Amino acid sequence: MQSNLIRSLEQFPERARGAMVAIGNFDGVHRGHRALIAELVRAAHLHKVPSLVFTFDPPPLRLLRPGPWPQPLTWMERRVALLTQLGVDYVVAYPTTQQLLELDADAFFQKIILEELQARGMVEGPNFRFGKGRGGDVQLLERLCAAHRMRLAIVEPQMIEGEWISSSSIRESIENGRIESANQALGEAYRICGTVEGGAGRGRTIGFPTANLGGIPVLIPAHGVYAGRLVGITRGDDQSPPNLAFPVSAAIHIGPNPTFGERADKVEIHLIGVSADLYGARLEVEIVQRIRSVMKFSSKDELLQQIRSDLQSVALALSE
Repeated sequence: MQSNLIRSLEQFPERARGAMVAIGNFDGVHRGHRALIAELVRAAHLHKVPSLVFTFDPPPLRLLRPGPWPQPLTWMERRVALLTQLGVDYVVAYPTTQQLLELDADAFFQKIILEELQARGMVEGPNFRFGKGRGGDVQLLERLCAAHRMRLAIVEPQMIEGEWISSSSIRESIENGRIESANQALGEAYRICGTVEGGAGRGRTIGFPTANLGGIPVLIPAHGVYAGRLVGITRGDDQSPPNLAFPVSAAIHIGPNPTFGERADKVEIHLIGVSADLYGARLEVEIVQRIRSVMKFSSKDELLQQIRSDLQSVALALSE
């Protein structure tokens, strides 16, 4: 577990109290979040106090309404890593409970912000809402902070081509295969992770072995072939992960294999120029560019010709 990830306020370290605080889901840690975090870190340095992000695990929406829920853009450990890279000292992943959701805005401010965190100040966006039923807004937060002599900074949303950057708009881009638009808003390549599971082994028989990724905890992009990179491997067993020089260029196939009559959606990773036993390993993969849609081929030779063309397209995309 990352040393700056706090899972319980019952074991909240004294050194994290009195911080500059930002509260929110921060899913994706996109460019809008990054602007807010930059102000948080700047204010913390100015006042010589820690910077702290308070987020929720699971997101409150999962308790407030029945599923299906929007798939996240980042798993929690990844979210913490991104926030840490931006200079945040502590991340609280607060266990969301019905009791927490019953706190109205004033009670939430009193219990969480004042009593538990003992916040020195806060940094939020203009659409920030808090408390039961999202009853608290920025105007109420301003009054509460002023009453307790706490600094409050409001950071305006970031925009691309006149549109606000948001987790929901990024999610829409990914669902529709517009991965480059999503990456522009995120500020870096979208990343998925999962565990390599057994597959049909068909790729190996035609000279292009693939790793079948399962248990993916984040939103899976639209069906298609993508250029990407393997950026990390971990193993949960006693075996050591293969010694690879990261990043490793990869072709990623998302969706069914209609050529072989398969209807089940799969995420298959082909590492370019690398052969390694990845079964059971957990992979982290960046998705950089969509190459084409899923297609059905009339013969094995036609498929092989397309795969070779795809690998050229992947190499070109990753060289840009």
